[in-house]
Amino acid sequence: MTRWLLAALSLPEWRAHPWRQGVALLAVALGVALAYSVQLLNDAALAQFSAASRAAGGEPDLTLRAARGDSFDEALFAAVATDPRVALAGPVVEATTQALAADGSRVPLRILGVDTLVVASLAPDLLPRVADGADRLALLHPDRIFLNPAARQRLGDAGPLRLAAGDRLVTLQRDGSVNAAGPPLAVMDIAGAQALFGPTGRLHRVDLRLAEGADRRALIAALPPGLRVAGEQEAEARASAVSRAYRVNLTVLALVALFTGGFLVFSVQALSVARRLPAFALLGVLGLSGRERRRLVLTEAALVGFVGSALGLALGAALAALALRLLGGDLGGGYFRGLTPTLQATAGPALAYFALGLLAALAGAWVPARQAEAIAPAQALKGLGLDGAVGRRWRWLGPALLVAALGLALLPPWRGLPLGAYLAVAAGLLGGIVCVPAVVGALLAVLPSPRGALPLLALERARQQRLQASVAVAGVVAALSLGVALLVMVASFRLAVADWLDRLLPADVYARSVGAGGPEAGGGAGVLPPGLLAHAADLPGVRRVEGQRTQSVVLDPAQPPLAIVARPLADARRLPLVGEQRPAPPGELGVYASEAVAALYGVGPGGRLALPLAPDRPPLQVTVLGLWRDYARQHGALLVDLADWQRATGDTRLTDLALWLQTGADADAVQAGLRQGVADPALLETASTAEIRAQSLRLFDRSFAVTRYLQAVALFIGLFGVAASFSGQVLARRKEFGTLAHLGVTRRQLLALVAAEGALWTGAGAVLGVVLGLAVSVVLVHVVNPQSFRWTMDLHVPWAPLAALAAAVVVAGTLTAALAGRAAASRELALSVKEDW
Repeated sequence: MTRWLLAALSLPEWRAHPWRQGVALLAVALGVALAYSVQLLNDAALAQFSAASRAAGGEPDLTLRAARGDSFDEALFAAVATDPRVALAGPVVEATTQALAADGSRVPLRILGVDTLVVASLAPDLLPRVADGADRLALLHPDRIFLNPAARQRLGDAGPLRLAAGDRLVTLQRDGSVNAAGPPLAVMDIAGAQALFGPTGRLHRVDLRLAEGADRRALIAALPPGLRVAGEQEAEARASAVSRAYRVNLTVLALVALFTGGFLVFSVQALSVARRLPAFALLGVLGLSGRERRRLVLTEAALVGFVGSALGLALGAALAALALRLLGGDLGGGYFRGLTPTLQATAGPALAYFALGLLAALAGAWVPARQAEAIAPAQALKGLGLDGAVGRRWRWLGPALLVAALGLALLPPWRGLPLGAYLAVAAGLLGGIVCVPAVVGALLAVLPSPRGALPLLALERARQQRLQASVAVAGVVAALSLGVALLVMVASFRLAVADWLDRLLPADVYARSVGAGGPEAGGGAGVLPPGLLAHAADLPGVRRVEGQRTQSVVLDPAQPPLAIVARPLADARRLPLVGEQRPAPPGELGVYASEAVAALYGVGPGGRLALPLAPDRPPLQVTVLGLWRDYARQHGALLVDLADWQRATGDTRLTDLALWLQTGADADAVQAGLRQGVADPALLETASTAEIRAQSLRLFDRSFAVTRYLQAVALFIGLFGVAASFSGQVLARRKEFGTLAHLGVTRRQLLALVAAEGALWTGAGAVLGVVLGLAVSVVLVHVVNPQSFRWTMDLHVPWAPLAALAAAVVVAGTLTAALAGRAAASRELALSVKEDW
């Protein structure tokens, strides 16, 4: 029966209006494509990061790291290596630095110092392969270095390599390569790595191969103090934790298009049911049950969802390949720099997103299917339409969903993800859309009655046909509300970042070392030459100079390292502080903790932290004086006064300089003078505050480029919903237009009537969409961001762009309605009144 109905009732409708069904199919395809492409990209990036970590770490039975800090005394290695349960032990030194490419650019480079005599058995990909014609013992020379494919691609295949080591540049010879995958990496003998990057006598990890039959638990229990067993895939887990919130947010935003596409399917199916109402009524009289009518409509939607999802998977793979070239494996987030992942589709995610597309189509068709089921055939044959077919028992659903959204927004995060907030956004949008008929009626009720006959007719029809209005503007409300929410969230974030940069960058010029640091330094953590501060103060045009010390510390092995920033804090009020502040207790070192520190480690003003700065010294106890906003380090930073830090630690080294210039001073000349104060100008990076600010905002815009694309796609789908909705409604009103034509209404007046209705309905939908969007933006700004990224910001509404967006939607809806009216008004309207069942 269903197959016969599809052939007899559905196919003629699709042939008559192929573009309308095509738009619904395209909406599902775009939603699936965007979500699937995001999944493919991030899976590829994480997979390659994991492969790189496995290549760099090999496959030992156990990996040991420092129990506190990032390095340990190599005497502990001797104690472990001589244990009878250990068959093989490989010490490793790790460092991050920057190498100079042939074009003068700096390439971040990870250095691994290994024992080349045992590395082949523990990590074969790290075994140096000596080039043909080179000394076979080159892998034991402390001045030889071996690059992986990514490093060779960036730095060339031959010739000496210059890289930063502390406060100097060193030149190493390249005599071969290693096969390790992933971002730029270099391997050298451990003795050379210790001599260059120091400190001598320290190790960062030990890889162990256990003797056959050795008791693993007994060995772990016998480990000397100061060592711990590193968790399996610890580096991958950290990388996943760093990027997880960004990846989840991108996926949720990508599903926005699919969410909006479901409303377009609703519009298309609802109008298709309205158009075929006489046929459904006749079939009902002939014995077709309501359940069979519902099954027919759902089957039509399932076909749309099936084809759309299949096309979406293919389009998603193509979009992922294109985005990989343009934005990288993290879609601009900057979490996997240096990786060149390869897309690898797997069945699980593909089937999941295929099912989501099918579910979205079926969900969108559910209400029209129930409408087809509930029609009264006798009334429908009289042309009374669907208004009486829709029961009013669901009027409570909209307010109930809105109340539920408020409760869901107050839920705490689940495993660090704002799932409650996402559900609150979905419930709020659904609740608002369910309330469309009532809200549209209320908005239209306050409009004064016009004097002209046609304007009055347009207003009264819009007031009386609220159900049809809800069908017409459901997609607009969904798309515009999400567009407004993203617009407000991104504008609030960008303004907050700009203000944050102004507060943290008060000087005119900044300089930093590009030297090497330990494994947690993240690159570029070297120290400046001791005399550079005095040299900078003596430069012409420099009014004041301040130094800064930046380093990292690991408080929890399961978390990425915590940054410590020591800088003069003569006036803490200039900092982007939030909440209450407390004075430092007498004799204790006070610090300002970023919001991420408070969220990750559960400390607030008055709380205490123990910082393991040096393995041979007890942890440094600090007291949190207050919290500050830090948009640069998602996993936490501590801000401390430089003088207090130097007194407490005895460390007077600096990593950064801030220079205030005299009025009229040449910033470029000052930067050139700064570079003359170091042994090699390549060791120093300098930039003006304006350059740093512009570059930071460019990176911000690149990170949020995807949200703008998603916003545009959602609005595109919503406006197509308006087109499909008004086209179907105008064609379904041919009898009404024929009657008006008999009464003397001209074709131009009919077009004006339809355009006026479109303006009224789309305007009401725009008002509701803006209100819903502002509500959703509050959830995004005050719930999703703090729970996802652990930072807060103030809500900023860009009224001018928001008004322009709403006005554009109203204009587009009005023009769409007018164009749809042309098709109906071009028919023989006088003959349409003869169609009477």
